[in-house]
Amino acid sequence: MPRNAHAISRRQISDNAIKVLYRLHKSGFKAYLVGGGVRDILLGLQPKDFDVVTNATPEEIKRLFRNCRLVGRRFRLAHIVFGRDVIEVATLRGHHVDSEEKISKTNESGRLLRDNVYGSIDEDAERRDFTVNALYYDISDFSIHSYGGGLQDLESRTIRLIGDPETRYREDPVRMLRAVRFATKLDMTIEANAAKPIKGLARLLKDIPAARMYEEVLKLFFAGKALENFHMMREFGLFEPLFPQVEALLKEYPSGETAKLLQEMMTSTDERVAQDKPVTPAFFYAALLWYPLSQRADDIALESGLSTYDAYTAAMGDVMEQQCRTISIPRRFSTVTKDIWQLQLRFERNKGTKAFRFIEHPKFRAAYDLLLLRGHAEGGATAKNAAWWKSFVEGNEDQRNVIARSANKGGRNRNTNQRRRRKPSTKPAE
Repeated sequence: MPRNAHAISRRQISDNAIKVLYRLHKSGFKAYLVGGGVRDILLGLQPKDFDVVTNATPEEIKRLFRNCRLVGRRFRLAHIVFGRDVIEVATLRGHHVDSEEKISKTNESGRLLRDNVYGSIDEDAERRDFTVNALYYDISDFSIHSYGGGLQDLESRTIRLIGDPETRYREDPVRMLRAVRFATKLDMTIEANAAKPIKGLARLLKDIPAARMYEEVLKLFFAGKALENFHMMREFGLFEPLFPQVEALLKEYPSGETAKLLQEMMTSTDERVAQDKPVTPAFFYAALLWYPLSQRADDIALESGLSTYDAYTAAMGDVMEQQCRTISIPRRFSTVTKDIWQLQLRFERNKGTKAFRFIEHPKFRAAYDLLLLRGHAEGGATAKNAAWWKSFVEGNEDQRNVIARSANKGGRNRNTNQRRRRKPSTKPAE
């Protein structure tokens, strides 16, 4: 498609991406803006990233850019760093052929382990996952190269795989998650042939490195489409391989507390993203895993006779360890998640004047937000507890003093009654 037949302008592309494209072009290499950057501009969206492909090898790219670092084993990539902005540059990939060194490697299930096979733009397009990503903007003449009907699929709002769907999913099972993510993000429909194999192949996600899955979860649940992705992942059987503890409860109690809390949490996350408010993995995992934690704590308490607090403390390690087998949660987030969990146990006994000190805890707000979600999901005593804290948090100084004194008065009465009941008998033994 020549320049006069499409609406992409260089003004819509980041200055740093333009610099990379022109330096490659002026150095005698082919250079294209590719994939999501082209797709999103054509759809009238603001691209999040601008990726570049070229026929220059990673080593040649590194020689051209002093601010370049090479990354990756499975796919060798060049990252051109401009402060906080990183332009990712890949070498055009080719077909799998036997050669001396840089050949692709697959495991028994067909998943690619290494894929540094270089080729032409035509070969590279055939190696792309979806047709709507097989779009190339050529900096040499400002034309667009479309493969596999990508432009037509953009118009018909269709997510279609390039090649045989089952083969492509086996090469990289994460493509199943990408299909879901693109469908919700772009308001598109997954084409029938692309959707058909997903349920049967969902189990392959268990073989994906946990560190890679952490990044995929961020893309799925922190981009404003958490609720839609959650429902579509469950529909295709993709949620269970990532969150087996949660899925077990959802299957056992389809309309239970877990389902209600996740619905509330996903909706809240989407609203915060839409309002450009911060969202954090620590809170996401605290809410997501709260009921698996509660169940595990109950089991430990029954088996060992530990106190509630000690049972929860032991359960935290078990639940987090099991989750990290599928999704590697960085310690900076898992530690905060455990803090949020521990604070849930303190809300009941920190009413009254203790509440003034409790709300100063650095993790109070996140823990309080989880308590509110639990109140909606559980009702009963938890809802009453959440309502008390809501009135205290939202009250002014005078209102807080009244609320705190009222709680203290009630608390003293309860404690007095307990002491009286526990007072040993003074009647002499017979």
